[in-house]
Amino acid sequence: MEILQAIWNALTVENEFVAKIQGIPLIFVEAYVTMLLFTAILNINSTKKQKIFYVLSLSAVSLLSQYIIPVSYNSFVNVIVAILLMISIFRLSILKSIIAFTVPYFIIVISGSFFMNLYTILFNCPPTQIILIPIYKLTYSLILYTTMYFLSKFIKKFEFNISSISEFKKNNKHILLINFILGIISIIIQSYLAVLYSNSLSLPLTLCNLLVLLLYFGISFYSLSRTAKLEETTRDLDGEKLVNKSLTILHDNIRAFKHDFNNIVQAIGGYVSTNDMEGLKKYYSQLLNDCQGVNNLTALSPDVINNPAIYSILASKYHKANELGIQITLEVCFDLTQLSTHIYEITRILGILLDNAIEATLECEEKIIKINLRNDSSRHKNLIVIKNTYLNKDINIDKIFEKSYSTKPNNSGIGLWEVRQILRKNLNTLDLFTTKDDTFFTQQLEIYY
Repeated sequence: MEILQAIWNALTVENEFVAKIQGIPLIFVEAYVTMLLFTAILNINSTKKQKIFYVLSLSAVSLLSQYIIPVSYNSFVNVIVAILLMISIFRLSILKSIIAFTVPYFIIVISGSFFMNLYTILFNCPPTQIILIPIYKLTYSLILYTTMYFLSKFIKKFEFNISSISEFKKNNKHILLINFILGIISIIIQSYLAVLYSNSLSLPLTLCNLLVLLLYFGISFYSLSRTAKLEETTRDLDGEKLVNKSLTILHDNIRAFKHDFNNIVQAIGGYVSTNDMEGLKKYYSQLLNDCQGVNNLTALSPDVINNPAIYSILASKYHKANELGIQITLEVCFDLTQLSTHIYEITRILGILLDNAIEATLECEEKIIKINLRNDSSRHKNLIVIKNTYLNKDINIDKIFEKSYSTKPNNSGIGLWEVRQILRKNLNTLDLFTTKDDTFFTQQLEIYY
């Protein structure tokens, strides 16, 4: 009985040592809960290994920073480490990583301030005392983290998320970044004031403060969601325009081919009746080129290229090349829905490679680009192969990936350098092989699965 009384006394009075011991497992719990929140809010697909590594890494750094770095600086270190871990482990962009840190931070600070003020009013003791009394600290933390856990499940179940931040336009990205920086500053100030004057704040005023913070967060998140929807709608409209353009050209070509069909048959009959096989071969070659154009437009369909992002890139570059008089062939031999990850990186690489192919082909007398998308199941990878005619046969295929290297005076030489940076971030999933021969310059993008 005395032992139980001693334990109860240790839990119900200020005890800095016990409070610090309590803080160790709570650091792991907080890292886990925040990870659940940002993966749900940003709809991040992650493996169990990634999640465990993130929680353990962040928790270890947080524990070390408590004892090594002064209190006034360790929070900044934890923020930087958390963002760097998101970039390296979950492969997020800088903007997405900042949002992934900021949004859960908003939620935890707002909720924590409310629960802390509620505890202060109910138990009539300041926050500094609450965090030193083990029983108060334990119940406060359990209520806070349980709330966050169920909130993450709610967000995931009802798909209240934002998944396309990386594809926002540049101006929108800057606005979002500024909004979140100002938001985090304002919430830090509000939380500091709430804690500083918690003894003199009444419950109605505390609730009012919480309501204002929640309102700010809600409006910010709603604006972000609307911006994401607007970006998605804009991309869909652009995609529909490309589809309509492809269908219009295809319709016109088929009508012209149907109109000339009798003339084509008669022309073939003329070569056959005179046994002019050489003439027939030349005529057939010309006819085959026209048919290839129709076949390409048939392949250039959202039903065949069933990934909206890749379809948009291929369609826009196809029409651009076609308008410049480049003969372009397109073959799609696998289901693009298999490419469920790294779509943003793949489309960036694809856009750069196609722009380079068009630019190089324009210098040639024989303007040809061949695009082939196929599957190599034996090696567990999908291939996107781009071949183009080129003029400079002495081009160094190693140096072209260096920053600012270009064979043209007005070219920045940044494109292929960017490709190399993307590949370095995705070493285990993406690779690129560059080759050349007397006719074609070839880029083969390999996507492992």
